[in-house]
Amino acid sequence: MLGEKTSGGRKNRRALILVENLSVPFDRRVWQECTTLRDAGWEVHVICPQGSKRDTEREVEIDGVRIHRYPLRAATGGPAGYLKEYGSALWHTFRLARKVGPVDVVHACNPPDLLFLPALWMKRSGARFVFDQHDLVPELYLSRFDRGEDLLYRAVCALERRTYRAADIVLATNESYRDVAVRRGGRRPEDVFVVRSAPDVDRFHPVPAEPELKRGKPHLLCYLGVMGPQDGVDYALRALAKLRDEVGRSDWHAVFVGGGDTFDAMVELAERLGLSEQVQFTGRVPDADLARYLSTADVCLSPDPRNPLNDVSTMNKVLEYMVMGRPVVSFDLREARVSAGDAAVYAPANDESEFAKLIAMLLDDPEQRARMGEIGRERISGPLSWRNSQKSLLAAYDAACRDRGPASADPNRAGTRPRR
Repeated sequence: MLGEKTSGGRKNRRALILVENLSVPFDRRVWQECTTLRDAGWEVHVICPQGSKRDTEREVEIDGVRIHRYPLRAATGGPAGYLKEYGSALWHTFRLARKVGPVDVVHACNPPDLLFLPALWMKRSGARFVFDQHDLVPELYLSRFDRGEDLLYRAVCALERRTYRAADIVLATNESYRDVAVRRGGRRPEDVFVVRSAPDVDRFHPVPAEPELKRGKPHLLCYLGVMGPQDGVDYALRALAKLRDEVGRSDWHAVFVGGGDTFDAMVELAERLGLSEQVQFTGRVPDADLARYLSTADVCLSPDPRNPLNDVSTMNKVLEYMVMGRPVVSFDLREARVSAGDAAVYAPANDESEFAKLIAMLLDDPEQRARMGEIGRERISGPLSWRNSQKSLLAAYDAACRDRGPASADPNRAGTRPRR
């Protein structure tokens, strides 16, 4: 076995988690996986890029998790920029994996679907490969670039197939992703485990509201999340313009928390729509400030438009709104309904006018807002809690490490769990 021995002779199992698109522990899902494995007795290492303002140390140990970071410049300039970014990330990942040494499990988080390459190299030394599918990259490509099923689309499909084929176990973030792994990836249902993302309720919880954050208005609207081409911030801004112009409501202030590729473009769009006085862009903020905004918000916005990716993806922002007890306005997406249920109201897909009307409806009904907030909290503390995901994650690792045999009857296996 690859793991080192403790003084008592018991094997000390080692896991290496590979991440390319976010730093750790900023990536909350990855950090929760790290601490879950640590608490289960694993020695956990992470290889990831450095952050720009946080997570900047090249090598650090945090709460018993050893993090190895590398410098990475985000892609610019189209496909050539992504080739440069991914090439640099792969080189650093191989370099740091060699430094970490042999492990029992290599756990690769996409995007991109290129981390199967260092995983295959480590499998030659006996590691098992767990593929943690955070995004469906072919759908991400279609939704982000609007180039259709061109040569690059066929290339990302081929890379996804190679990743599925190389993996011993697949982690899916929801049942829709699980279905893709089985149907498109050709994986056996018993080798695919659903590990849902969930907020850390011990770290992330409501605080007293601060009315001054409303900038003198009766109501506060809040958006939290990444600002990329597929994330719908432009839909939210146009809906707010319609809330003002078509619905006749100006009794609100809106805060957009987060950053991303389209941040500057969204600030410019708000100016063109005449929203600069009512819409505030904070950029990324510390968790304490995020809790202040969400705890004060009357309504939270999930404007992700329906596209091939969003319809089947779990939106972390919706879960974070729910843990804070905030009602949500969303477009009608399949997995949005699975996550939020009656904690959200749903506008027809991509209909900005109806989105605006639902915001106004909730602003006028504080009792409904309170009911929806309580439903959200109950769902996060119950069926969508990280406790359930922890069980599934550890079952996946057990399956990866045990010798192959008949399919297990473990109820935490994705193939045997009832659908939510």
